[in-house]
Amino acid sequence: MTESTPAPTRRTVLCGAAAVLAAGGGAVAVTGCGSSASSDSGSGGAAAAPVTVGAAADVPVGGGKVYRDAKIVITQPIEGQYKAFSAKCTHAGCIVDQVKDAQIQCPCHASHFAVADGAVTAGPAPSPLPAYQVTLKDGAFQVTK
Repeated sequence: MTESTPAPTRRTVLCGAAAVLAAGGGAVAVTGCGSSASSDSGSGGAAAAPVTVGAAADVPVGGGKVYRDAKIVITQPIEGQYKAFSAKCTHAGCIVDQVKDAQIQCPCHASHFAVADGAVTAGPAPSPLPAYQVTLKDGAFQVTK
């Protein structure tokens, strides 16, 4: 019986090539070459237990609040409608730092996201913030990633 070694993925090959070039003195960006297993994508796999964060009173209408430790941002685009998103910017993985002027803002490279749906409205972010399920229980948010 022979053991077969799985073929490397395209990502593995490209990241390895980038690492070789970088080691040789080439200026190559290797962001995004980390393991996708630790991704905060908000989809796939079994749902985690809900995380309790903040209170409805903390989230203004048309704005939001960043819960840095939980890596969650909760917005209230219109009165009584709450949305939850990953607080991890889809550009370089920085944690967004504020919600201002109906925009979720990333401090690293000026990406902005809409409070209503997490869509990119400015900056280099390639995709929207992943959305999570959010409910209110006894005045506190329950977020399921």
